[in-house]
Amino acid sequence: MSNAIFDIPVPVNEPVLSYAPGSPEKEALVAAIKEMKSQEIDAPMWIGGKKITTENKVAMNPPHEKDHVLGYFNNGDKSHVAAAIDAALEAKPAWEAMPYQDRAAIFLKAADLITGPYRARMNAATMLAQSKNAYQAEIDAVCEMADFFRFNAKFAEELYLQQPYSPDGLWNRLEYRPLEGFIFALTPFNFTSIAANLCAAPALMGNTIVWKPSDTQIYSAQIIMEVFEEAGLPAGVVNLIYADGPEAGEVIFKHRDFAGLHFTGSTGVFRHLWKTIGNNLDTYRSYPRVVGETGGKDFIVAHESADAKVVATALVRGSFEFQGQKCSASSRAYIPKGMWADVKKYMEDDLDEISMGTVEDFGNFVNAVIDEKSFDKITKYINDAKNDKDAEVIMGGITDKSLGYFVQPTVILAKTPDYTTMCEEIFGPVLTVYVYDEKDYYETLKIVDNTSPYALTGAIFAKDRGVIVKSSDALKNAAGNFYINDKPTGAVVGQQPFGGARGSGTNDKAGSIINLYRWVSPRTIKETFNAPSDYKYPFLG
Repeated sequence: MSNAIFDIPVPVNEPVLSYAPGSPEKEALVAAIKEMKSQEIDAPMWIGGKKITTENKVAMNPPHEKDHVLGYFNNGDKSHVAAAIDAALEAKPAWEAMPYQDRAAIFLKAADLITGPYRARMNAATMLAQSKNAYQAEIDAVCEMADFFRFNAKFAEELYLQQPYSPDGLWNRLEYRPLEGFIFALTPFNFTSIAANLCAAPALMGNTIVWKPSDTQIYSAQIIMEVFEEAGLPAGVVNLIYADGPEAGEVIFKHRDFAGLHFTGSTGVFRHLWKTIGNNLDTYRSYPRVVGETGGKDFIVAHESADAKVVATALVRGSFEFQGQKCSASSRAYIPKGMWADVKKYMEDDLDEISMGTVEDFGNFVNAVIDEKSFDKITKYINDAKNDKDAEVIMGGITDKSLGYFVQPTVILAKTPDYTTMCEEIFGPVLTVYVYDEKDYYETLKIVDNTSPYALTGAIFAKDRGVIVKSSDALKNAAGNFYINDKPTGAVVGQQPFGGARGSGTNDKAGSIINLYRWVSPRTIKETFNAPSDYKYPFLG
């Protein structure tokens, strides 16, 4: 039995590999893509350490090559959801009793597996099933995932070390218990690392998990489970299920031992789930923790003192990387009249160079949007703008789903600051620009703050420090992640804790110690060494 307090290794962010021509990482990735694409997998659910298959097989297709079949996942039903809950509750006593350093070791090993022998396969799976190019996959499915695992281990150590003061004759202690019950992780398609972290962060703190990923992320979820298993995660700690959302919710949100929701997805779904949980409060053993990161209508505001080329580059990268399918993607921009001609020209030059197509061609900056439903939604916004007197499609605007779900990077010029695409989340490669008069800069900031119900990310560009200070204050509630002279995407674990408020979520900051606090229920212990033996206090004399 150990009697030492162990020091978790100090984490550093995983270096992003270049995948330049002739590099060993590119050769390994190309080989992995070729091998994985040549096979059709049968993706099971993972419940209590067992791989579960069903007769209900659902095809998994690359968004950029929709007629190709990567394999099939085994869709489940209510019985599988119930079995996953049972497995999580059965595994919980041993898992929460495991010394912290041993739980941490599992995720530290998982990080080394992801960045080592699993690197090419993890990236290839994310590229094929989620249509990310090599660079976008690398920063997400490898680097950010490893960062989550390593930094969270260190953050948890810091959390456990926070203890109360003890005066003479007493010993006061804080015990950080996991929540009483199971955690439901409901995860999105767009970030493989987020899917992994929504399971791993609560699990690190001693909780057990029922995990339902997006159908379009199941292919890469299989690799995550393989890594967890090889890293030594005990059976039942993370249980992976595929089921219809309302069916899963019917079982999970009516279960007495439901203890928490870890969610990333749409604002509408999150609000519905919160209402469902609220309506069932009398059912639960305790008040569930509800943690969610949801939508965004993220902004870039340029002041007249900004550099037009820098602004244009931020708009192109921030709006069109991964087809704009990031909660943090810039989708509305406010540009001063005197700068607009230059910004427009620089953007046109960039978009003329950008190529779009399959992820297997590493020269493509833009790939496909995730599925037909998304494609149709985005296409409608673009077509509506083409036919609206208050807007003009000035760049891109072409969509095609004959081979895959391709949407050309599109820029809409809005004649009013409250035009539909300035306000509503589209979640695609569509940027709307409003050109304002320089003298109205601070009034424009008020419009930025009040236009959208969201408050996830945003950026200002200016050289004048006084303007930066005033702008930052004016927009202090408009974005949980605020950027000065940089695009509003690309938060790095340990550097920019991520999350927003208002309609964008609970702002519990993934990639920081703040998130881990949500997955523990502290117990205060007071031990008295010389207890009184007489009830009388001195004042009674």
